[in-house]
Amino acid sequence: MAFDVVMPQMGESIAEATVLKWHKQAGDVIAKDETLYEISTDKVDAEIPAPAAGTLLEILVDVNATVPVGTVVARIGDASEKPSGATAPAAAATTAPAASVAPAAAAPAPLGDEDDNSLEGRLRTKSSPLVREMAKQHGLDLAKVQGTGQAGRVTKEDLEAHLAKGPTAAPAASASSIAPALPAVHDPSAPTMGLAPGMAVAPAPAMPAFAAGERVKVEPMTRMRKIIADNMVASRRTSAHVYTVFEIDMTHVAQLRNKHKKAFEAQFGTKLSFMPFVMMAACKALRAYPIVNASVDGDNIVYKQDINLGIAVSLDWGLIVPVVKNADMMNLGGLARSLNDLAERARAKQLKPDEISGGTFTITNPGVYGDTFGLPVINQPQVAIQGVGAIVKRPVVITGPDGTDFIAIRQVMFSSLGFDHRIIDGAMGDLFMAFVKKELENSTFGLE
Repeated sequence: MAFDVVMPQMGESIAEATVLKWHKQAGDVIAKDETLYEISTDKVDAEIPAPAAGTLLEILVDVNATVPVGTVVARIGDASEKPSGATAPAAAATTAPAASVAPAAAAPAPLGDEDDNSLEGRLRTKSSPLVREMAKQHGLDLAKVQGTGQAGRVTKEDLEAHLAKGPTAAPAASASSIAPALPAVHDPSAPTMGLAPGMAVAPAPAMPAFAAGERVKVEPMTRMRKIIADNMVASRRTSAHVYTVFEIDMTHVAQLRNKHKKAFEAQFGTKLSFMPFVMMAACKALRAYPIVNASVDGDNIVYKQDINLGIAVSLDWGLIVPVVKNADMMNLGGLARSLNDLAERARAKQLKPDEISGGTFTITNPGVYGDTFGLPVINQPQVAIQGVGAIVKRPVVITGPDGTDFIAIRQVMFSSLGFDHRIIDGAMGDLFMAFVKKELENSTFGLE
């Protein structure tokens, strides 16, 4: 009997996914839990294992097709079975859901049904993070915006088209029954994306990326790259980015690491890099200055009671930020194990959606590539991000116990803090980094 392989739901808010690659072709034999295909969602790329052993009878969804969760994407069974092909036409199309959800998708629930928890309801309101952020800033209810995506899901283009039309009080059919509209008045307190309708200069048209006859190679962005691009632009529009950079003497940490790394690896079963020291220092600083561990919600400041550290991991196909939950509750060994485990599974596409969500503060390490320091973009809805530069030997002026100055060779790191000036002032950002600096230069981190 054939076994239906369905698109899994990779998280509560994820209603659809895109097939990136099939690891097997129709007719191939596959074992249970062997990787069958790869998918991409708004939150994570993942390899999906086969739910059963057998022969891959048919593939119902093509590469780069986006379908709702629950869609039958393939069938596995005995090699003697013939593919039924019952839902192939519906599932293979990139713009139509599978047969099992087609009737509901063809007639979505009326707009404005905010309590609709059905698949179609989630598809309409659970749009991409960028769309939700844009709607929030404009004070719009996504359920009231006509969408052209899966089952009426609102896309970025839908929202931009809706905003371009301006506010509408009522349908045209009832326009004659209402009083004439008053002239539009700009409200400075109204949420905008940086432009006041009717008062700002229209943006200049985008310059062409290449000229006619120019030798170029054009490749479409991957889904992950498009999500990264949208999130970075949205963050720049949302937060008032300010940066401070501190010089930190890492000689003390380097000596601790060299002295204890063998015993550490024997005890915890993982290697000890410099990053767990930075993570532990950041956790202590976040406890001391909780405003850096907050978020902005309209006119409110939301102080996060948990410290969940996001650690940026560079991938061959993009960038992802897995999250170490409750990092302040861990010792150096726990931080090192969690960090290494998440990084390895991120590169193997084995992360779960909840492992890349819920972060309250992010650390990124461009120094691994030799950067002196970086000025990273804040990971929304957080309000700060720390950049870690390369640790290199530099000549430094040292003052001895007797007050004599001399030049010594020290291992030095430049570390930056990008913060949201809406709620974090420069003094607070500097105090935070001064705390991190003091910890890294003086703490024993439980090793001694």
